[in-house]
Amino acid sequence: MRPAVRLSAIALAAGLLFAPTVAATWGAAGHRMIGVLAVQALPEEVPAFLRGPRAAEEMGELAREPDRSKGSGRIHGTNRDPAHFVDIDDEGKVLGGPLFTDLQPTRADYEKALQAAGTDSWKAGYLQYATIDGYQQLVRDFGYWRVTRAGEKASSGARKAWHKRDRIRREKLLFASLGNLAHYVGDGSQPLHTSVHYNGWSIQPNPQGFTAEKIHGPFEGDFVRGAVTIEMARAAMVPFADCKCPIEKRVLGYIGRTNTFVVPLYRMWGEGAFRQGQTKGAEFAAERFGAGASELRDLIVLAWRDSATTRVGWPVIAVADVESGKIDPYESLVGID
Repeated sequence: MRPAVRLSAIALAAGLLFAPTVAATWGAAGHRMIGVLAVQALPEEVPAFLRGPRAAEEMGELAREPDRSKGSGRIHGTNRDPAHFVDIDDEGKVLGGPLFTDLQPTRADYEKALQAAGTDSWKAGYLQYATIDGYQQLVRDFGYWRVTRAGEKASSGARKAWHKRDRIRREKLLFASLGNLAHYVGDGSQPLHTSVHYNGWSIQPNPQGFTAEKIHGPFEGDFVRGAVTIEMARAAMVPFADCKCPIEKRVLGYIGRTNTFVVPLYRMWGEGAFRQGQTKGAEFAAERFGAGASELRDLIVLAWRDSATTRVGWPVIAVADVESGKIDPYESLVGID
């Protein structure tokens, strides 16, 4: 989340993909790394245009986009900045409001629950909703890609040409949606993005006497930049896992697990584990990067699978009916007003 050293696109792409000594942060380089690692780990069941060195580079760059849009204006910033975090307190509540694990059905319901506790989502953050939103958009985008690809294969002449152009458009949009999701999944792997203690343990009680100094930037920037390499994060990735559960439950579980690392992070800070040259701190940060890259890989695969049963277009058509040859998607994709 914090600004990182600017690097040329060529040098950075080469560094992330090939150099063993490149270090990363949760600034530009860290989000880039999570995007690259996730794509490099995708299985063959995912469409080929999302795999390979070029796709990894695209994902790495677009994973930074929600940060790059900052500073666009007051309305833009106040609306989008809280998407990068959620402030879970020591009781498991969001700023004293609803329990984090009790996901409200909509952002509007979430806002009402927070306001009833004297706060709002602009203060409390809504990372969980931003992540679920990004996943649902990805499922829809994959669904459109499936039907336009099927239409391209099954049609001829002008219709085939239209489907081809639309497929290319869909692929560009897919990378944008993937980059958006990648960013929030990356934010969700950083413990300080999931806690009221996001920049020092300044909220009482503090029975373990954790520091109240501003540690957010020094941890995810100064320390990680000089301590964690992409190879370390790749080694920390875990095998694909499907919880066989709704995306809402999966996202809450992912962010909730990250939140369990808040106390260990503060404890390690007090022990000096995040001083340069400290192996324990570097391994902790690398594990967090690996968790983010693993979760992103898994969500991409699951979104691809879920897209096979979604419905798209207008009039609405089932992706499965198009891929089986039962329905010609052209009129639905072009749109009948």
